Parts: sequence; structure tokens; C-alpha cells
Amino acid sequence: MLKIIIIDDEPHAITVISKIIENYTKGFKIIATADDVASGVETINKYSPDILLLDINLSDGTGFDILNQIKTHNFKLIFITAYDQYAIQAFKFSAFDYILKPVDPDELISVLEKIKPELSNIDYSTQLKTFFENLQTSANSEKKIVLKTHDTIFVENTKDLIYCKADNNYTEFHIIDKKVLVSNTLKHYENTLDNSTFIRCHQSYIVNLFHIKKYDKRDGGFLILSDNSQIPVSASKKQIVLDAIDNLGK
Repeated sequence: MLKIIIIDDEPHAITVISKIIENYTKGFKIIATADDVASGVETINKYSPDILLLDINLSDGTGFDILNQIKTHNFKLIFITAYDQYAIQAFKFSAFDYILKPVDPDELISVLEKIKPELSNIDYSTQLKTFFENLQTSANSEKKIVLKTHDTIFVENTKDLIYCKADNNYTEFHIIDKKVLVSNTLKHYENTLDNSTFIRCHQSYIVNLFHIKKYDKRDGGFLILSDNSQIPVSASKKQIVLDAIDNLGK
């Protein structure tokens, strides 16, 4: 049974989340709740949860204040947020799980079921550092993205990503100095990466526009990238790709 603590300053939100977990999930147990920074720190240190559902905005501070004060971070962290789209984008780049307010039952259940296999070797210091850095940057080329494999957390500048390739439910990132295989779909990263810099040119590929060297019209059309990779362009994406290349110089 996985132990859950909920920290939220809205009693109604705690009630809704508790009922969803108790009535629609298996293998989870809510062991405690808290509603502010002080009680949150005390509760976590006392009960050592497996999973922490943490609201961002609290009456006496933020969820980040709690994370800075607790002794250990050996639990799975899920943020609860009513933040704007820009902050949500930072969560995505930093590979944090989050649910939006008002809480959707299906979304909460999906996140909880997804994290069951991930409850080991957790270290949030790198992800939190990346999250705060991303909140302070305005241009996608300056952002960093967290890529988590089974045994490693990579933090990469998005400007160094050359292209992404679908591999069933995995995505293979081709970066200037390495390849990284991540357990997330290409669609996930299509929704995460800025479409003014990254473009889906094919069912199986997303490319960084700034790494395109040329577009070759032969064999149905393909892109030559900075690492000399040849990336196919599907017929349905051809005009989108050509327009995006044209707009690079504007």
C-alpha cells in the first residue's frame, strides 16, 4: 500500500482528491493531510510518505518552501496547481507530474497509476533547479529540459536538441553530444517543445528548425540537419516545414 500525504490550503480540494483516491484507485492510502507550510513540513517528516500531492500556493508560503525545509525527498512528488500556462510549461520541461485545479478525476487517477513503477531512486534537486531556471527564461532557446531514463537524469539546453525520433511509446533524443531514450511518446514532446523552434515534420520525427542545413526535394523531400542526419518530411507536413524555414529569416 503506497502512503499519500495531501498538502493544500483549500479544504474542498483535499476532500475531492481524497474521495477520488479512496473510491477509484487501488494500492494507495491517504495517511495525512496538511494545509500550510509549517504543518506540511511537520507532517512529511513525521509520516514519510511514498507520494506527496503538493499545492503550489499556500496560506503562509508556497509548496517550494516546504521542499526547501524538509529533511529528505524520498517520495514521489505531484504538484497541484492553478498556475498559468507559462508555469505549466516549466513543469513539463522539468519533467514534473502535475494536476490542474479544479481536479479532474481521470487525470488524477492516470497520474497515480503512471508513477507506480517510478517510486525508486528519486532525487528532485536537479528537477527543481531546472524548474526555477525555466521560470526565469522567456525564450525557448534558453530553456532546459529534463530527460529521465531508468538510471540517469539528463538536463539539456533545448537549443542543443537536434531532433526527436519516435520509438513506439519511447522517444529518442538526438543531442549535439549524445542520444537519450526516454519513456514518453513523441506526442508528449510535441506538446511540450515550442512550435516556433521545433516542428513535427513526420509521424516519427520532430526537428529543431535551427539545426536544419537544407531541404532536399528528392525522394519525396527530406531535411539535412547539423549532424548530417537525413530526416524524412511527410507530404502532409511539407508546406508547414517550408513555411517554417522561410520564417526563420524574418
